[in-house]
Amino acid sequence: MSAGQIAALIAAGAFVVLVLLLAVPLLKLGRTLDEATVAIRKAHEGSTPLLDNAQTTLHQVNTQLERVDGITSSARTVTSNISVLTSLFTATLGGPLVRAAAFSYGLNKAVKARRAGRDAGAHSLRTRPGRLRRKK
Repeated sequence: MSAGQIAALIAAGAFVVLVLLLAVPLLKLGRTLDEATVAIRKAHEGSTPLLDNAQTTLHQVNTQLERVDGITSSARTVTSNISVLTSLFTATLGGPLVRAAAFSYGLNKAVKARRAGRDAGAHSLRTRPGRLRRKK
C-alpha cells in the first residue's frame, strides 16, 4: 500500500466517523419535526370547533348590538321630543308663570314690610326698663 492509499483510507474513515456523528442530530431533528407535525395537525383539528363557536358568538353579539341600536334610537327620539316639549312649555307658559311668581313674591315682600313697619312703630314708642329712650 502506498502512502496515498493510506491517506485515502484515513480520509474515508474520518468521513465515515463524521457522517455517523452528524446522523445522530439529524435523526433527533427528524423526530422533532415529526412531533411538531403531529402537534400542528391536532391543533388544526381542535381549532375547527373553536372557530365555529366563535362564529356563533359573534352572530349573537351582532344580534344584541342591533337591539341596542334600536333602543338608543328610541331614546334619542324620546330625548328630542322632551326637548321640543320643554321649549314649547317655556315659550307658552314660562313667561306668564315667571311674571306671576315675581308678582306674588313682590306682594309678599310688600305685605311683610308693611307689617314690619307697623310693628316697628309700636315697639319704638315703648322703652325698656333701665334704658334711655332714643331721640330722633
